[in-house]
Amino acid sequence: MEKAENNELLLKVEGLKKYFPIMGGVIRKPVGWVKAVDDVNLEVRKGETLGLVGESGCGKTTTGRCILHLIQPTAGKIQFNRDGQWIDVNSKSINGLRKDMQIIFQDPYSSLNPRMRVKDIIAEPMEAQKVGRNRKERYERVEELLKAVGLSAQHMNRYPHEFSGGQRQRIGIARALSVNPKLVICDEPVSALDVSVQAQVINLLEDLQDQFDLTYLFIAHDLSVVQHISDRVAVMYLGKVVELAEVDELFENPKHPYTEALFSAIPVPDPDAQFKQIILEGDVPSPSNPPSGCYFHPRCRYAKDVCKQETPELIEVEDGHKVACHRAKELDLLGLSRLSEQTGA
Repeated sequence: MEKAENNELLLKVEGLKKYFPIMGGVIRKPVGWVKAVDDVNLEVRKGETLGLVGESGCGKTTTGRCILHLIQPTAGKIQFNRDGQWIDVNSKSINGLRKDMQIIFQDPYSSLNPRMRVKDIIAEPMEAQKVGRNRKERYERVEELLKAVGLSAQHMNRYPHEFSGGQRQRIGIARALSVNPKLVICDEPVSALDVSVQAQVINLLEDLQDQFDLTYLFIAHDLSVVQHISDRVAVMYLGKVVELAEVDELFENPKHPYTEALFSAIPVPDPDAQFKQIILEGDVPSPSNPPSGCYFHPRCRYAKDVCKQETPELIEVEDGHKVACHRAKELDLLGLSRLSEQTGA
């Protein structure tokens, strides 16, 4: 995918946190906190696709939902650029920003109301945001969107149970686009689909991005998909962004040991390849009791004493390449191509 050349920012996230209470005791009061998102900073440029990756439970989806205030953040500042004016995204302003910020959900089976026809599912956001003068105009818009996502007008009067998973996800995409958003948060939009259908939906998202001038925050754990669709990639671990770079730079020149381990877990399509995977020791620490210093140090084979004692800041070590690692400048980590050479692929 070609790089987005526009450097104008559309979204800024600063110090985003989301802590969920752990209730206990007779009177059910908080006795601890699950730090699902812990001080995340992100910037999304207009017209780009920013990939957000990490293993399950790292806080990717919670980050996306906090940005949209589908989940109320514990702390942090979120700003959206509307026609050159920065607007703070909060519980008061979010209703006015719904037209500009939409989401495609992960599960196409549970995200569509089974009691509603397709035309009403797609038209509902338009009615809520007062897009279109009347129902007839909205249904005309629905027909256009169905064609744009690869369906047809004859599907308008059907119910969700009459469609396959890939078709349902197309309906979910059409619903997200119904109010002409500028930013679409794609929350693992292909992870519940068959591999062949995944490719179709990814290509569709790329076509729609060009057609409707969209900006994506693409949340996923499939690194092959992220490499294909993203312009830049942010890697999350235990609620924190540990690395951020242009997609080619990240995949060829990772600076964080966790990123290197993720790349080594990508399946190689060669049954004869001798593949040496980097096995991380131990389990993922609990977000309710994260380790001191660098959260990754208990599983890191490069960790030193400073990693156990001091929390690394996310700093720029090369042009556009940020990493939160004390040893980023001295480690020579393996990128995807060098890992492939080791396999003989």
